[in-house]
Amino acid sequence: MKCNKLVLAAILAFSSSSFAQTAYDFVVEDIRVEGLQRVALGAALTYLPVQRGDAMNRFRITQLIRSLYSSTHFEKVEIYRDGNILVVEVAERPTISNIVFEGNDDIKDEQLQESLENSNIRIGEPLDRTVITSIENGLKDFFYSIGKYNADVSAIVTPLPRNRVDLKLLFEEGDAAKIQQINIVGNEIFEDDELYKQMELQFDAPWWDFLSETRYQQQTLSGDMETITSYYKDRGYLQFSIDSTQVAMTPEKDGIYVTMNVSEGEQYNISEVELVGDLLGFENFLAQVIPLESGELYNQAEITYTEDFISKYLGRFGYAYPTVTTIPEINEDDKTVKLTLSVDPGKRIYVRRVNFAGNTVTSDAVLRQNVNQMEGTWLSEPLLDSSKAQLSRLTYMEEVEYETVRVPGVDDKVDVDFTVKEQASGSFNAGIGYGDATKLSLQAGIQQDNFLGTGKRVGLNISTVSYQKQAQITYLDPFFTIDGISLGGSVAYSEFDGGDFGVIQYNSKRWSVGANVGYPINEVNRISFGLTYSSVELSDDNTNYVQTRRFYDQFADQTDPDAPIDYDSFLASVTWSRNTLNRGLFPTAGSSQRASFSVTTPNSDVNYFKLVGDGKWYFPLTRNQRWSVLARLRFGYGNGYGDTDGVEQILPFTENFTAGGADTLRGFENNTVGPRGLVRFSSVLTTSPTGVPILRDPSQDTIALSQRSLGGNAMALGGLELIVPTPFLEADFDNSVRTSIFFDVGNVWDTEFDFETYENLNVQQGSDGLQDYSDWKLYRSSAGLSVQWISPMGPMVFSFSRALKEREGDDARFFTFNIGSTF
Repeated sequence: MKCNKLVLAAILAFSSSSFAQTAYDFVVEDIRVEGLQRVALGAALTYLPVQRGDAMNRFRITQLIRSLYSSTHFEKVEIYRDGNILVVEVAERPTISNIVFEGNDDIKDEQLQESLENSNIRIGEPLDRTVITSIENGLKDFFYSIGKYNADVSAIVTPLPRNRVDLKLLFEEGDAAKIQQINIVGNEIFEDDELYKQMELQFDAPWWDFLSETRYQQQTLSGDMETITSYYKDRGYLQFSIDSTQVAMTPEKDGIYVTMNVSEGEQYNISEVELVGDLLGFENFLAQVIPLESGELYNQAEITYTEDFISKYLGRFGYAYPTVTTIPEINEDDKTVKLTLSVDPGKRIYVRRVNFAGNTVTSDAVLRQNVNQMEGTWLSEPLLDSSKAQLSRLTYMEEVEYETVRVPGVDDKVDVDFTVKEQASGSFNAGIGYGDATKLSLQAGIQQDNFLGTGKRVGLNISTVSYQKQAQITYLDPFFTIDGISLGGSVAYSEFDGGDFGVIQYNSKRWSVGANVGYPINEVNRISFGLTYSSVELSDDNTNYVQTRRFYDQFADQTDPDAPIDYDSFLASVTWSRNTLNRGLFPTAGSSQRASFSVTTPNSDVNYFKLVGDGKWYFPLTRNQRWSVLARLRFGYGNGYGDTDGVEQILPFTENFTAGGADTLRGFENNTVGPRGLVRFSSVLTTSPTGVPILRDPSQDTIALSQRSLGGNAMALGGLELIVPTPFLEADFDNSVRTSIFFDVGNVWDTEFDFETYENLNVQQGSDGLQDYSDWKLYRSSAGLSVQWISPMGPMVFSFSRALKEREGDDARFFTFNIGSTF
């Protein structure tokens, strides 16, 4: 059917539609919509503000076209009259089939995707071509703000069948403009170099200063201007100002010259400090603790601190939104300033609900156990911060954030919304393998720190390698009671071959069962008590080491001295721990300390004690904490107590400390650092006629040393690590991959070793030289590079290291690999 081309309304300036003009109005008898593909006819009719029987006029036509365009489904609208039939011909906007980003380095795909979605550009939605240009310009402005003035962004729309399109954003970022020079004009009090030190933007930086920011960034310059302003105002220059800033660019757009014109003014002293407003009865306390005092130099940093302190202090009592304003009254005659702190605490705020989002595995109840802010109580910022810290320390939490949301229609209640991001909380392994050291190995096990989302730790491990066969079940409920009392236990059985483990040759069989209970002292300190029963069967394989023979002789059967020995023990322990780390895995700030004392009960077959301490301290170097320094310290001491049948008890050598490997001294083979096993041979001169040996003087005896370490009863280990961003990986991977440059140092020694007894004896050929194993100063050290990865199979540690200080007989290793929790 051919329509009469009668214009019913003028073409709208904002659209590409055409309209046949008419000189008269008409009454609509029917409506026909043409050109629909994806949009249903019923849906299209809902956008038309016209029905059968309506009289058409210019105003109604304008409404109709606006309504169709506002639906966002159409990019072209034409309206015709066919008799008294209203004909609406449309061209639908194409549907976005795919979005591709190419050439973007400074902007992540996720950021671009978020930006497009904010503009309603997403896969499966109609494409509004009118916003493409604004998106291109917005992205160009971003690149200009970070100094990339040659950057270009192009949106390429490729038509596809069935009215679909592919959208590609093509980036040509180019190189960022370098800062050629920064000029500060008007400063007389502080030299240029002094002010340059305060700035993040730098120019003419030496090659080795890889932390310097020489790329021009508008946001960074704004931050530097605030820093310089604060530098002056913190030193009394109350009326300092940056009057103007000029940024000039080289013709090639690869260099930037920055000029700042400043007015320094004069120094001012504080003449008086006055607190006014509703101070809720805390006037005397606040007046005593705030750092502002009359007669001192004006300091903007102290004023800001005072305002924050008052706000946070009032926040402890539920006044979460106080207003603290400092009003200066300047006296130009004597260059003084009176400071009036006006305090309006506002209303006391209560928490209606505490909500959680993002936890797909962990139950709300487990998260709520770690939150100190209770529902129905005052809103407390310190409690919220401590709640966030406790949640962040959970090993199955990667990120934790919170915000307070006012309840609509109520001015004294808020909801607290915690948003968490979970990470793998356990590991599963099953397999078969073969290695030069471990030979054939079979293993199967599961370790889960957040079992079924309950927050309970459950472990089942069965493994067999060349040096050990073991089976172990562990359990820990960190919130056995609502007060945070924990309860745990373990059952284990193992068969151990020390020779294949890296220590001296001995075999043992052990089974044990234990339980422990922990009590929170406060949110960062905890104390726990444990009791473990162990039964050990031990054989020495006829090695006859001097250090171990004394222990064996306590239990050996004189009629069968080569028979295995066995002993039972009840080990009681008390442990104190403190944790202020900002995360459970891969922390970057805070510290953790742990000290434990364990002792066997007097009714045990062996009587000994052990004291072990461990500490880690993290010091962030940058604001984003991607650069940090870790300081580590570990120490231990153990010995026997009492006597048995007149024989003084000693520490069982199976309880000795060892060192070497991923979590102690990298650069040395596992458990090989420390005293060696010593065997003493009595030299026979001749025999009597009756066949009885005639022995030489004991001073003529010979000694031999084991190739393996015996361990010792004392240990001291330490180290420093520089945590750096992992090359070629973005910041999003910082919570799963960590790279560090380390320095390790330490030693294991035996305080009971009598070096003078053996120092003049001959050492058997082929043995390493005898050392004073009681000397703590015989330390080892190493340095290198370590990469840690939380893989689907569990934590993995790769270390490339070089031994800097080693002793005779040490087994230094350039590369070591370890699977297990060492963080």
